[in-house]
Amino acid sequence: MIEAPSLQEYIPTATWVKATWEEFTSLADDPQYAEGKFYYDNGFVRIEMAALGSAHGQDNSIVSTVVVLYAALKNIPIKELTNTSFRKTGIREAQPDIGFYIGNSLCFPPRNNAPINLDTLSPPTLAIEIGATSVADDLGRKRLLYESLGVEEYWVVNVAHSEVIAFAVQNEGSRRIYESRVLPGLAIALVEEALRRAQTEDDGAIARWLMETFSS
Repeated sequence: MIEAPSLQEYIPTATWVKATWEEFTSLADDPQYAEGKFYYDNGFVRIEMAALGSAHGQDNSIVSTVVVLYAALKNIPIKELTNTSFRKTGIREAQPDIGFYIGNSLCFPPRNNAPINLDTLSPPTLAIEIGATSVADDLGRKRLLYESLGVEEYWVVNVAHSEVIAFAVQNEGSRRIYESRVLPGLAIALVEEALRRAQTEDDGAIARWLMETFSS
């Protein structure tokens, strides 16, 4: 078991480490991990401290633009949260790159810097991980984590291949989909095309193309 209270021992990152909930919260509050992303799943913690490069940042921005523009033009209520922690106290926590509440019953979480409390609020409708070095885990244990948290849809963006692997989640299980269920009519292939275009076109050009495509 890791000794989180001392915070002196080396704690391996980018891997799942056995830890109690108390050890996890102690690590999450430690300033030396202030730039880290934290995940907890039923007795195991994962901390990601890898530097995020241009490819990760650009893909994060483009995917966000696709989702928000589509929702706006289709009159679908949406609320985006970036790098926000979603906590089921004592059991699970996830910090997706992007989370969206979608639909007429969407909630506006309290405006503070605490993790969103899933004991009293619903999980995000759509969770997205942008995977530069973490794709295998994004598709593996994190996928199971998001299934358990109860998101309705989960996307993994493989930065190296401009690929989006999307899953519909139901009853703590998931299956791959090629058209979004929470954003009806949005083809995953179109999100991938936006990622490819973004390698040679500026964000304004991508936004104009998206608006023309979504409006046709």
